[in-house]
Amino acid sequence: MADFYDLLGVSRDADSDTLKKAYRRLARQYHPDINKEPGAEERFKEIGRAYEVLGDPQKRAQYDRFGEAGLGGSGGIPDMGDMGGFADLFETFFSGFGGPSASGNRAQRRSPQQGDDLRYDLTIDFKQAVFGQESEIKVPHLETCDTCKGSGSKPGSGPTTCNTCNGAGQVRRATRTPFGSFTQVSECPACNGSGQLISDPCLSCGGQGVKQVRKKLRINIPAGVDTGTRLRVSGEGNAGLRGGPSGDLYVFIKVKNHPKLKRDGLNINSEINVSYLQAILGDTVEIETVDGPTKLNIPKGTQPNSVLTLDNKGIPKLGNPVARGNHCILLNVSLPTRLSDEEKTLLEELATHHSAKGLQHHHHKSGLFGRLFNNV
Repeated sequence: MADFYDLLGVSRDADSDTLKKAYRRLARQYHPDINKEPGAEERFKEIGRAYEVLGDPQKRAQYDRFGEAGLGGSGGIPDMGDMGGFADLFETFFSGFGGPSASGNRAQRRSPQQGDDLRYDLTIDFKQAVFGQESEIKVPHLETCDTCKGSGSKPGSGPTTCNTCNGAGQVRRATRTPFGSFTQVSECPACNGSGQLISDPCLSCGGQGVKQVRKKLRINIPAGVDTGTRLRVSGEGNAGLRGGPSGDLYVFIKVKNHPKLKRDGLNINSEINVSYLQAILGDTVEIETVDGPTKLNIPKGTQPNSVLTLDNKGIPKLGNPVARGNHCILLNVSLPTRLSDEEKTLLEELATHHSAKGLQHHHHKSGLFGRLFNNV
């Protein structure tokens, strides 16, 4: 017999998932119900034997060390003769089983199945997150094939019952060991658990019953969303199988950073720079807010690092956009590093007046200095 790895077309270090995928692909290709070429059935059995060994870690290790000869009773693994021979084992592995439970499984596997949910990541601007918007997106998802109406077969034909599992969608494998007989139930590899085979597949969808399309959707982004907000669009996920309902689409929001405005819950924080004269004498300046340019009143005598607040200029509350946070503005007071001669003279005069004010307070001096202080 050919090397088991070569039969499955995999490397000797292939993992279990790779082995399983290779086996399922080849089993469908050489299944006697599909492939009528001479030798297909024998090849089908060889593939099953190869996966029977390589799919079992203990048997695979024995095969890797000693080849097929190591699979006998002397290798510590039960002799194939003890299990009724390979033909019996193969027949047991691929035979269906009747009774009420089998009918229930068959009905369950042929019943409609809901489609998968999908995720779509959407990046929006800062102000779009604050006030919300309607956005158009293109979502790749599976839709029911219009040609075959989801059956997977060409119009006028239909699926046939899988002979491997007799329509049960499951197969069982019976193994006799010195400790007793064990039965393992698994999904039928020929029909992938559906219980049916499509002998004449639809050309439009390749027999899948669904096909990939990019669909345009208009979604409403509510006011107040933030990075991590998840929006659910019902029924816009993948189409269901055998007439089942579609899954849902979940849109995950990511909000771009603003160059000047920072979000803190429902509040917005920003900073502005003012001169020391504006802080001392007060002023009205124009600042940027999410509502556009807004006048900000700086009171006289404002101290450095003071925070001024614009009420109801922050983020709307998600689900209740009437309730909004505040916009908090941190004032950075800038001191000059260079002065003109005139500015220096005025500041020196002001400093003299402040010194005079201190002396007047402590010594109650009168005369010309006192009159000067009273004029300040």
